[in-house]
Amino acid sequence: MNSYTAKQIAEILQQDDPRMNLRTVRYYTQIGMVPPLELLGNKRVYTENHIHYFRAIITLSRTGETLASIQETLKKLSLEEIEKIGQQLTLYEPSRIIENETLKITDDVIITISPRISAELKQRVIDSVSQALRGENQ
Repeated sequence: MNSYTAKQIAEILQQDDPRMNLRTVRYYTQIGMVPPLELLGNKRVYTENHIHYFRAIITLSRTGETLASIQETLKKLSLEEIEKIGQQLTLYEPSRIIENETLKITDDVIITISPRISAELKQRVIDSVSQALRGENQ
């Protein structure tokens, strides 16, 4: 298992979000946003699991969630679910949100389409998803 200092965690996370500095890492740890540090020998360290939590926090904060709401959400989730949220971080990059078009097909299906695809292909994608959903509901 890899172990990290708070400074190393901050450096890793700054690649995902420049606002994730050492002070923020320590603050989130202090208020219990992430699990308690692991004991390795006589030192407390961060692990890969902590990185998953931090990435999930960044992702959820980009959706507009408050820290209190994020903290409550994370308490209810498994590590696997938290890791899955963190993997969606790239979907919430500001440039992607501005550049891409997001379409709500149903309450359960939302698609994001790059402006680089043609209008024809975009319509075919929408039609295919809609058709698949109609097939599911029959």
